Amino acid sequence: MNYYNEIKQELINNEIYKKVKDNSKNRSDLTTYYNVGKLLVEAQGGEKRAKYGDKIIKEYSNRLTNELGRGYSTRSLKNMRKFYIFQKGQPLDAQLTWSHYVILMSLKNDSKIRYYIEQVKNYNLSKRELLYKIKTKEYERLDERTKNKLITKEKPKVHDFIKNPILIKNSYNYEKISEAILKKLILEDLDNFLKELGIGFTYIESEYKIKIGNDYNYIDLLLFNYIYNCFVVVELKVTALKKEHIGQIQVYMNYIDKNLKNIYQDKTIGIIICKKGNSFVLEYSSDNRIYETEYKLGSEI
Repeated sequence: MNYYNEIKQELINNEIYKKVKDNSKNRSDLTTYYNVGKLLVEAQGGEKRAKYGDKIIKEYSNRLTNELGRGYSTRSLKNMRKFYIFQKGQPLDAQLTWSHYVILMSLKNDSKIRYYIEQVKNYNLSKRELLYKIKTKEYERLDERTKNKLITKEKPKVHDFIKNPILIKNSYNYEKISEAILKKLILEDLDNFLKELGIGFTYIESEYKIKIGNDYNYIDLLLFNYIYNCFVVVELKVTALKKEHIGQIQVYMNYIDKNLKNIYQDKTIGIIICKKGNSFVLEYSSDNRIYETEYKLGSEI
C-alpha cells in the first residue's frame, strides 16, 4: 500500500471540501486528520512503533510541503498521528475544533479531558478560553467527590462544580479588602464569577433586601440556578468560616424558601465564600444545603 499517496489524497480532498462546503469544514478537518493519523500509524508499523519512529513523518512532511504548500510540518503530522491514537474508537465531536483537540491531547488524565470537553460544549469555549481554564487549574480546584463522579459518570448536583478556591480578579490590586470591596470585584467581573461557581448560575440581585420581624437584612448575592431549578444565597466573608456564618445563611435560605420559592422549585442552597474554610464547622452543621469555598484574588485572573 502506498501510504504517502493515500495521505496526500486525504489532504487534497479536505481542501476541496472546505472550499465547497465551508459550514461543514470543521467536521471535514477532524475526519481527515483522524484518517491521516491512522495511515501514519499503519505506515510506521502500528501504535507501539509509531511512538518512536519519526523518519517517515519527516519524509512525508517534506514531500507534502513541496507538493501541496505550507501546513504540513512534522509537528502537524505528529499531531494527526496523536489524534488518531487519542480518539481511536470514539465518535468525533464536531462541537470541538481541531485547535481544541490539539490542546486536550496534551493532557494526561482522562477525567480531566472529559471535564474540559464538557466545558467547551457547555460554554462554546474558544481556544483561548479553554487554555485559560487549564492555566488556572480549574479541574484541580474541583472537589475529589466531583472528580470521582466524572469517572463513574454519576449525575452531578448543583454544588459539584463549585471551584475551591474561587478565583476573583483584583483589578485594583487591593492589599486589604472588606466584604463590600470583595462584592464590588465580583460584580465587576460577574460572568467569570458565575462560571467559577459552575453551570447554570444566573444573577438576581446584590444586597437583596429581606424583612425579618421588624428588622431589615441584606443578602450579599441572590442567584438562581436554572438547571437545578433553585435559588442560591451567597454570603461573602473576608475571615475564616465561623459557626455564626452558618446560622446567618441558614436564616436567609429559609426566608427565601418561605417567601420567594414556589412549589415547583427545589429548596434554596447556600454558598459561603470565605478567606479560609473550616470543614469542622460544616461537619457539625445539620443543614447539608450549605457549602463553603475559599476565594483567591489575583490581578491577572
